[in-house]
Amino acid sequence: MEHHPQDHDDAVRRSGPVLTMPNDAPLRYELRIQGHLDQHWSTWFGGLALIREDDGTTTLRGAVTDQAELHGLLTKVRDLGATLISLTSIGDRDVADSQERQRR
Repeated sequence: MEHHPQDHDDAVRRSGPVLTMPNDAPLRYELRIQGHLDQHWSTWFGGLALIREDDGTTTLRGAVTDQAELHGLLTKVRDLGATLISLTSIGDRDVADSQERQRR
């Protein structure tokens, strides 16, 4: 069976876009890594909030401009030699709650 680029384009038009996001709104993410990081690492991680959790993990939360920046953060986790436990897209309210918790 022969496939043509037009067939793919037609299928996408029929089913609609797979993903739609506002182009100007940064997405918010939570990265959870094994071990505790000192607060000075926040700058290296683009100003994300660092929360040292009681279970021995560190949570990094904040706005990420685009997928390229997200991949850059994941590269930094790898380069640090840290184990990534989870990566979660979060809402604005979760970030505000995190920042309030960090101030305490």
